[in-house]
Amino acid sequence: MKKPSLKKRKKQIEAPTRITNETVAEHREQILAGGRKFKYPHQYERHRLVFNVIIISVVTLVLLAIVTWWQLYPAQNTSTFFYRVTRIVPVPVAVVDGAQVRYSDYLMALNGSLHYLEQSERLNLNTDDGKRQREYVKRQALNGAIADTYAARIAKEEGVTVTTAEVDEVINNSLNTVSGQISQDVYDDSTLSTLGYTPDEYRHIIERSLIRQKVAYKVDKKATAAKEAAAKAMASKPSLSLADVAKQLQSQGYMNVQIGSSGLVPKTNHDGGLTQTASKLQKNERSEFIRSTAGDGYYLVELTDTNDKQLSYNFIKIPLTAFDDRLKSLDKNNKITEYIDIKEPKSQTLTK
Repeated sequence: MKKPSLKKRKKQIEAPTRITNETVAEHREQILAGGRKFKYPHQYERHRLVFNVIIISVVTLVLLAIVTWWQLYPAQNTSTFFYRVTRIVPVPVAVVDGAQVRYSDYLMALNGSLHYLEQSERLNLNTDDGKRQREYVKRQALNGAIADTYAARIAKEEGVTVTTAEVDEVINNSLNTVSGQISQDVYDDSTLSTLGYTPDEYRHIIERSLIRQKVAYKVDKKATAAKEAAAKAMASKPSLSLADVAKQLQSQGYMNVQIGSSGLVPKTNHDGGLTQTASKLQKNERSEFIRSTAGDGYYLVELTDTNDKQLSYNFIKIPLTAFDDRLKSLDKNNKITEYIDIKEPKSQTLTK
């Protein structure tokens, strides 16, 4: 029996063409052409991926912006997280005469006051009384932030500056207490526990306060004139009492001049520098007019009594009013715009 024969199929394989100098360019193109079918599909996918990432990023940023806006303005979130956000992103809480009031400055002042009420006063902010107190300190914090921002603008125009040494001096004076001098570390710990401020935050607050004080003195020409008139009257007649000096100033149109007495106070009393000035005087001796470190006016001090730990003094005060009047005028002319709603009436003095 004859076995069937198996037909084998042979694949025809083209013999490789020999590569020569003349054919190398042709072979290169053949190889590149074979690779393009793998390259281009991935290239198209990469472009689509980048496009999708851009869209997702933009949508995410828009959503974050909306959430942040809602938390800061309608909800008025005062948490530490949003305070940190406002320190990085300079969003405004108000505008005063075209100058933006930073939300972070408002929250810094507000959170310090709320921290004090909760930690030192043991006030429950969730009670009815606590909620009223919250609205009150919110108004105070916003008023202060508006005043500081306006003062900073005037300071830039007038060339008013505050140095690091001046900030250090304020802090060093605060280290002197009734119990004696405390260390910087104790002072920083006290500030943190009482107000919740870090050393850098507290220095920032002191700097802004000093700028506002310097500006208040700079712009108040009427108070400066009253001070000079009082000094001239006492120079011409040294026997004039403080009451007589005040009456003479009032007769010249300076109606807001005040006289007063401290009563016995500790020699370490923090009252704008008046006690420190009185401590350098002899009994019944008068100082020259000084600028109160509280930034509220010019004072002339007369020492009336002193002992080892206490002293008393009389004083004439020429209050500063020009800066407050400017703020009131801006408010009256609708040049102050607030972006948050506070229940406490805006009629409270803006500089408090």
